[in-house]
Formats: sequence, structure tokens, C-alpha cells
Amino acid sequence: MLKRLLQPGLCSSSSSAILQRALTRTVATQPCRFLNIHEFQSQQLMAKFGVVVPESGVAETADEAKAVAESLKTEDLIVKAQILAGGRGQGRFTSGLKGGVHLCNSADEVQDYASKMLGFNLVTKQTGHDGRPCNKVMIAKRHFIRRESYFAILLNRKDGGAVMIGSKFGGMDIETVAHETPDAIYRLPFSLEKGITGEQAREMAANIGFPPRALAKATDQILKLQDLFIKTDATQVEINPFVETSEGHVMCVDAKINFDDNAGYRQKEIFALRDFTQEDSREVAAAKHDLNFIGLDGSIGCLVNGAGLAMATMDVIKLHGGAPANFLDIGGGASETQVTEALKLIASDSRVKAILINIFGGIMRCDVIVAGIQRAVRTLDLQIPLVLRLEGTNSEIAKNMVKTSGLKMISASDLEEAAKKAVSVAKIVEFSEKADLHVSFTA
Repeated sequence: MLKRLLQPGLCSSSSSAILQRALTRTVATQPCRFLNIHEFQSQQLMAKFGVVVPESGVAETADEAKAVAESLKTEDLIVKAQILAGGRGQGRFTSGLKGGVHLCNSADEVQDYASKMLGFNLVTKQTGHDGRPCNKVMIAKRHFIRRESYFAILLNRKDGGAVMIGSKFGGMDIETVAHETPDAIYRLPFSLEKGITGEQAREMAANIGFPPRALAKATDQILKLQDLFIKTDATQVEINPFVETSEGHVMCVDAKINFDDNAGYRQKEIFALRDFTQEDSREVAAAKHDLNFIGLDGSIGCLVNGAGLAMATMDVIKLHGGAPANFLDIGGGASETQVTEALKLIASDSRVKAILINIFGGIMRCDVIVAGIQRAVRTLDLQIPLVLRLEGTNSEIAKNMVKTSGLKMISASDLEEAAKKAVSVAKIVEFSEKADLHVSFTA
């Protein structure tokens, strides 16, 4: 997201959410999510608030795309893949098509591009190797642009309110702009209680390059975007580009809007727009069981209680030459069923060669963890080696349960030992698989 742009003197953030698979430290400090909706949905929402957006339509098949293009009654068209990730223009489809955004001069051309987008995955710098499925395309009337700017509103903890961020350099990667020309980024904090004043909106419009003839229109659009931001419980409204067309219209051509998950109960219509096909199915399943899960790319599954301990566990795994397969925090009061479901999620990843279970029992009882492990091993016929480190509440009871269970689990006295053993075991399993050998660590 745009968080780092908020720091004075530090202007090198992305113009979209970068939490997923971004990390050298493997996971962000909070497993919190913010609802993200598609571009076409953002434009429909903005239109409800009086924000000017290009005339457009959405299609799920190539024939529908052609029909939408024909309904726009123009030869100046643009077709955009609808996935929840940035970098679409420079991405590549699994069909072989390069780019998720294409200018077209006819409905037939729109149909041809749509046929190479729909039903295929689009791989961008933000999606990971597999990409995201493109199930819809947006077809819009193309406008000839006189001027492109960048504009965003987002929550800002530092100022205890919200902030407007803008730049004269729109239509490009705002991270690059911020890194190369930090003085080109304008910040204007404002109070959520009082809102953006007309004077503030006009100041921002002028700072990001709108000429006197377009200032009134740009100011009006900024105030309407603020209205949307507040009334929908948004955490981010990003417009890139925010343009003046050759006909003199001020328009929001591309938008990204995120919403606070805590507001789901009063923004039900918006939260009904959530597209589960764009999310890791394991993360969706985890949420149903109140588990905090983020899928990563390593070979060592992690089941830990507490986000801080989970991050420390993954750091120690990395320190000893391994790679975590996931972040999974079961919280402080997980049930036996939740532990079973957590192991089921981890085991569903074929890349996982060992699972490190690191529990420091406070509210979370170690014996409940072991009961869940026993249940999972038996019901799932789990064949993946388990490395177990237990400390805290009922840890001795739990360790005795392990001894008398008949199940083979590798015990460790501390995190350092547990990480070393998990890394070693994962390497043994990987080697044996390559050599077509069978090595069993379970009962």
C-alpha cells in the first residue's frame, strides 16, 4: 500500500497492496486484511458518489466483450484484465499474451484480446509465479488525455487522521516517482471530523498540475472522493491517473479502493463484492476457522501461537538455511478442532516437507495443541515429519501425551533446536524424494 509515502523524507512505496509474498522477513507485522475490490467495481462505486469515470462495461466471455465494445459506440477503446494485483500492463498471461491492458480500435479487436485474457492467469510482479485468474475484463471508452496526475486519500496514524497524497506525475509507477523525485510528492493531512476544506482541495489540485481552467472541476472531484472515502469506511482511495482530457473533462481513469474489514457489518453491500477467486484458497479456509494464515513459498510449515512468536520462528528458520511455507498464528485460545484445521491447511501444500510446531503456552494450553495434532495425524493420515517444541501451560502433560500416543514426533527443547531439526528434516525429505527413496518419520 502507500504507507511508506506517509513518512517524511521517505517516498518509496508501491501504488497498491504489497503484503502478499513481499517479504524477506516473511510476513508483515499484522495479519489484518483490508477488502480490495476490482477496478470496474471501484468505478461503479465512484459513479454513485458523483465522481466522473470513463463510460465502460464488464464482460465474462469474448462475445460479451465484443457486445460491450459495440454498445460504447466508439472506435477508441481499451480493454483491461480484472485481477486484484498491480502491474497488469507489464504482466503476462498463461495464454502467452503480453500485457493485461490493451488499446483497441474495433469491437473485433476487443473480442480477440478478451479471448486471450479470460480463463487464463495473469502473472505480474505482485501475483507470484502462478498469477491470478482473469474471470472478467473491463471495456472502456478511451479518452485522449491532456494531463495526467496522481491522487490518493488514505488513513494516516502519524497525523491521527487521513492524508491526501498527490503528484504531477500520474499514469506511471508512483513508487518510481517517489524514489527518483521525492519532491514531486505532495502530502496534505486533514481531519476526518472536519473533512477536506474547499481551500485544501483546491490547493492539492493546483499542486498536482491542474491549470486554472480545470481547478474548479478537479476540486469538486477531490471533495467527492473524500465523501466516498469517509462514507464507505475506506482505508485507501487511489486514483492513477487523475486526468484532464482533451475535451476539458476532469476524470478518474483508474482507481484502487480498499476498505476496513472492521466495517464489514455496516458496509454489507460493499463487502458482498469480495472476489474469493483472487485469494489463496487456504487463506479463505483459514479465515472460516478464525486462523491467521498467509501462504509463502518455502518447504517448512509453521504452526505457532502468537504473531510475534510466529515471525521469530520464521526468522530462525531462515537463519538456519530453511524457508517457511506459511505464516500461521492459531491465537491464544485455539480449540482442538482449530489445531486440526491448521495442520490440514499446512499439509495441503505439496511443497511442505516438514512442519515446525512452536507453542509457548499461556492462555493456550499445550495439551490442547497435542490433542489437535493427534487428531490431525490420524484423520488426515499425515505423513509429513513434525518437529515439536512445547513450553508453558500444561507442557509436561502435553509431552507425556506425545510419549504415550505412539506417534513419532521430533521433540526440541527450544526454538533454536527446533528450527535446526526442521531444516535438517526438510532437506532429508527433499533429498529422498529426488532419489526416489521412502523415508518415514511418522508412526
